[in-house]
Amino acid sequence: MTRPLAVIVGAGVAGLAAAWWLDRAGWRSLVVERAPELRENGYMLGLSGLGFETARRMGLVERLEAASFRIDENVYRDSSGRELLRLRYRDFIRDLPYVAIRRTDLVRTLAENLPDSAEIRFGETVAGFEDKGDRVEVALAGGERVEAALLIGADGFRSATRQVLFGPDRDCLQPLGYYFSVYDVDAPKAFTTDFVSYAEPGHLAEYYALHDGRLAAMHVWRDRRPGLERAPDKLALLREVSARSHRQVRDLLDHAERAGETPVVDSLTMIDLPNWSKGRVLLLGDAAHCLTLVSGQGAGMALASAEMLERALTETGDLLPALARHEARLRPIIGRLQTRSRKMARVFIPQTAFAFRMRNFIMRHMPRSLLSRYFSGAIRSEIELAKQ
Repeated sequence: MTRPLAVIVGAGVAGLAAAWWLDRAGWRSLVVERAPELRENGYMLGLSGLGFETARRMGLVERLEAASFRIDENVYRDSSGRELLRLRYRDFIRDLPYVAIRRTDLVRTLAENLPDSAEIRFGETVAGFEDKGDRVEVALAGGERVEAALLIGADGFRSATRQVLFGPDRDCLQPLGYYFSVYDVDAPKAFTTDFVSYAEPGHLAEYYALHDGRLAAMHVWRDRRPGLERAPDKLALLREVSARSHRQVRDLLDHAERAGETPVVDSLTMIDLPNWSKGRVLLLGDAAHCLTLVSGQGAGMALASAEMLERALTETGDLLPALARHEARLRPIIGRLQTRSRKMARVFIPQTAFAFRMRNFIMRHMPRSLLSRYFSGAIRSEIELAKQ
């Protein structure tokens, strides 16, 4: 019997995880990716909770740990270099398993472990599609027409698939009023820990020491101006944001410019849709329900939702009821995470000097047992919700 085919738009975490889990459900996949190769830019993430459990069931934990980073403590300093506070990830998640890894390495691990039933086609895009009821006709930009049983849009929070399916982005995007930027810089580590954050009202710059001696940099800042992701000179934008930051932040931007680095800049934006599928077209990962990096669960939920899709397909054996079941199980979890992200954004990047001082004071003096109870309890409750 011929396996049904899914065309998946996007070779990121959601798209590659979907191809892996669809194989378990008896499907084959064609993954089309606009870029000529796997994307290299990516920030550090902590994979825990549902995402970690899914990675474990995929047999990937050992490979991910081989590429992981040991980040025991994050030291926060102000623009003068004074230490503000120290946070340990273990204070948040207690004894729950986790792995700290770059998004790039997670994507590469997924790609290297795809089954034979999955093909990745780089430098290709979907030019159009039409749901025929019993199949989806997908036109590729290269000229090929593919008949598939399912089309999955896993093409990120600016998903072109979503815009075709549900209309203009203005109807579903919910900007949180923040931007982020990520880039690597070939510069010596000038701090004693492996993870340091330079914080000031409205702006946070974080640096991780990589295995090759380079630094991974991430900026997050408060800014309600629209369209900054389209700024022609991203480094000039970051210099504007970092004008009053610690000297180290500005020096590392100079290093990035001399090395010809091109930072990625985008907004922290949620997606609010009444449905994540229509007919034989499904949105997955950030295309459906972007959680933003504030949640710390975007990549993990992309993995987990792909597994939940396989479970729904296996249980029902019928595509449309399976898509409905997948969404019914996933939506309560996503709703909780999005609510948490909205609350955490104000704590993550306090806007005023007063709010900044209050945040630092509270975080310095709050019993770590309270932090642990809140975050580990939330992660465990999401694991339990996924079992229903």
